[in-house]
Order: sequence, then structure tokens, then C-alpha cells
Amino acid sequence: MALLEVIALDARDAVAAHKGGADRVELVVDMGADGLSPSPATVADVRAAVDIPVRVMLRLTGGFAPGDLGELVRCTVELRSAGAQEFVLGFLTADGAVDLPAVTRVVEAIDGAPWTFHRAIDHCADRAALRSTVAELPGLDGFLTAGAAAGLDDGIATLIAEASGPQRILAGGGLRLDHLPRLEGAGIDAFHIGSAARPQGWESPVSAEAVRTWRAAVDDQRP
Repeated sequence: MALLEVIALDARDAVAAHKGGADRVELVVDMGADGLSPSPATVADVRAAVDIPVRVMLRLTGGFAPGDLGELVRCTVELRSAGAQEFVLGFLTADGAVDLPAVTRVVEAIDGAPWTFHRAIDHCADRAALRSTVAELPGLDGFLTAGAAAGLDDGIATLIAEASGPQRILAGGGLRLDHLPRLEGAGIDAFHIGSAARPQGWESPVSAEAVRTWRAAVDDQRP
């Protein structure tokens, strides 16, 4: 079965995503900043509410710079103490290269936990160089990517070309149901949705029915 990940902002979202058939949630706050780290209390609430994996965002400010790295590491330790077991992260330098010292420091703080390199890859100067640079970091098991900064409409050919790489492609960023045949036909089997799980917009909670529609569509596309 393909992986379906849904963005959750709180425990209510996580419960609805689970009911709809999501395999995993990505837990963030403040989608106006494209997703920042939740509080330890929110992590604890979500972990208590669902028994599916929860990937917790490690990002304190908008953009893709790490900001105050010491504060980010402290936040990471607090989130781990609150029950976070899986993570999402990714940082770039001002010239669009992966900020390897920052990424490495945070990966050390999560101490071997599984993590996704998020859509910073879609804003980098050289995707192949970024993937090669972080490939051997412990715990990395996938890239959340649309293939282009503008989203999947522009990046789908890139994702298809990258589908056979060593880390799993988690397709997300403007993902629509009509993208699925091409993506799954290329061997991509992991999908990430945010607004697609909220037909009434980001001010409304995740819809279990919308997630259920995606679950059925993702599974129907499998060979």
C-alpha cells in the first residue's frame, strides 16, 4: 500500500487524518509561514490521540535558513522529550546550497530518528548536489518535494526522473488527484497533502472524508 501523509495542525486534525486512512501525519503550526515547529504540548496531545506515525517539523522561522541554531537544537530536544519520534527538516544557505552544518547538528540532536528532508530542496540551487550531500546522514528516509518551487505542475517531470533514487520521493506541493497516474506509473509510492485534506480551507480542520477520497485514489492507482 502506498504511503499517504497528511498535514495536521493539532490533535483534531490528526484524528481526522487517521480516520480517513492516512498512514502518517506531518505536524506543524502556522501554515502562513509554510509550517513551523509545534509546541511540546501539541506534540504530546497528538501522540496521545493517534497511534500512526507523527513527523514533527523542526523549523522556527519562515524561509529555509536555520535561524538561531542553538534555539533550534533546544526546541528539538524539548520536542523529543514530549514524545516526538520522527521529524521533518531542511536548511539552505543564502546561495541556495544545503546548509550541511545546520542540518548535521539537528540530525545529531534527533539521535538516529527517521526524518524527511522537506521542500527546501525545491528552492535549492542544485538538487542533485543537495541529495548527494545529505544522502548518508543517519535517519534520512525521504524527500518531500514537488520537483519545483512553484509546485507539482511545474515539477512532475523532475520527480519522475528522480523516482529511482536511493531515498523515497514523497510527492507534495500542489499535489492533485490527476497527478497520481503519472507519479505512480513512474514508481513513486508516497504522497503528501495539506490543503487537499481541507476542502473548506486552512481555517477549517482536516476532513476525514477528503482524506478517505485520497486513500482510495492512491490505492486504486497501485498495480
